[in-house]
Amino acid sequence: MSAANVVLEAQALAKHYPVSTGFLKPKALARALDGVSFTLAAGKTLAVVGESGCGKSTLARALTMIEAPTSGSLLLVNARAELADVTHADAALKTQLRQRVQMVFQNPFASLNPRKKIGLALEEPLLINTPLSQAERGERARAMMARVGLRPEFYARYPHMFSGGQRQRVAIARALMLSPKIVVADEPVSALDVSIQAQVLNLLMDLQDETGVAYVFISHNLAVVELIADEVLVMYLGKVVEQASKHQLFAAPRHPYTRALLASTPRIDARARQQKQVLTGETPSPLNPPPGCAFHKRCPHAVAWCQTEVPALEEQHDGRRVACHRVAELE
Repeated sequence: MSAANVVLEAQALAKHYPVSTGFLKPKALARALDGVSFTLAAGKTLAVVGESGCGKSTLARALTMIEAPTSGSLLLVNARAELADVTHADAALKTQLRQRVQMVFQNPFASLNPRKKIGLALEEPLLINTPLSQAERGERARAMMARVGLRPEFYARYPHMFSGGQRQRVAIARALMLSPKIVVADEPVSALDVSIQAQVLNLLMDLQDETGVAYVFISHNLAVVELIADEVLVMYLGKVVEQASKHQLFAAPRHPYTRALLASTPRIDARARQQKQVLTGETPSPLNPPPGCAFHKRCPHAVAWCQTEVPALEEQHDGRRVACHRVAELE
């Protein structure tokens, strides 16, 4: 990946939450995010997948600067097309960088103000961040509505007057109003009907082709990920266990957890189906993660070594990264 094209770089990002364990007892740390590193290039889509509680949404909040990481660093592209460190930025630089990364939430109805007409909702980012006049803001909002397939008369309507798919189009339009370099989409189609999901996904891909925006696409639906992603990040208990291109990951997953995820996904093509794998037990608590590999208690290939030593996320000969002690044996 060319350094000139990189718009986001995460370096060992971690987010730990202090949690009360009882009256007069010391607080424990929930390691929601535990040392996640990756880079994202302009015009590319990085999908983040994993079970509920693996840290996907915590990562989204860290990337969009909603929450500050406990440790690690986050670099975002600034107005001079250079990577700037958010974690050490002053207030002025943080304000500038927030305009470079925007978010599309899972529930479009909850993310829109029910008392505000969508035209004003689209104008609001421009009102806060630019010196544009009211007429200029209205012109840009209407142009963005046309871009995402919304009719001009929708400008003066309230969110409750739209379908779920239309509301998500409004949310996407609002995220793009400031021409961001990165959009973090947290389960953006999971609340929509399947037919509407396809429309929204096609819209996202068309907008990416037009604008060169980069996506961090968070999802538990691997069929959707296979359609939209360029690269996939698989997370388990706050850590990355495998990172590979979409084609590598879906054709030949290496980590046992990735294999189990893909095996649980229905596939029409019999040749593309993975051998069924049944995971026993539940995801461990981030308050008390197991020693060694966090996945070893559910892994059918675990050995004694897996119980004592945390596997490093190492690059393999084909360029992917895998955190598994036995990855060479399982190829």
